[in-house]
Amino acid sequence: MEFKNLEDIIAFAIEKEKEAAEFYETLSTQERFSGKKRMLSEFCEQERKHQKMLEDLSAGKVERKLDEYEFKWITDIKRSDYVEDVDYHPGLGFKELVMLAMKREEKALKLYNELLANARTDDQKKVFKILCQEEAKHKLSLETMYDDFMAQMGD
Repeated sequence: MEFKNLEDIIAFAIEKEKEAAEFYETLSTQERFSGKKRMLSEFCEQERKHQKMLEDLSAGKVERKLDEYEFKWITDIKRSDYVEDVDYHPGLGFKELVMLAMKREEKALKLYNELLANARTDDQKKVFKILCQEEAKHKLSLETMYDDFMAQMGD
């Protein structure tokens, strides 16, 4: 996938975040139980925060926002590497919902890492590094949630 400029990259990423937010929002409307509805709504909100961050980047403040972003190492505990893809259906169990979300974040992180590897300019690289970090944070949060749940279940 090639981009003409930084704005194209940001527009692409905004669309990806919108798709993810809409996915979780749609799922939340299909769930009967308030806990799962709330969890899916929180996933949606996290994706909307990523979208907002990207929209701020594209609002004529790209260089300043890129310079202000603080990079931190995010541990990859790799739980999503060991779970299967899950197809959604209403009434899916909590564990499976978390697995579904982990796999989605794993794929998003992989996509942004591939785009980072092919980035041409320093600004493009910075944008993809930001996207990688944001997806890695979300992935870690989900994998930790999964670990905690499995520990509670005695696994």
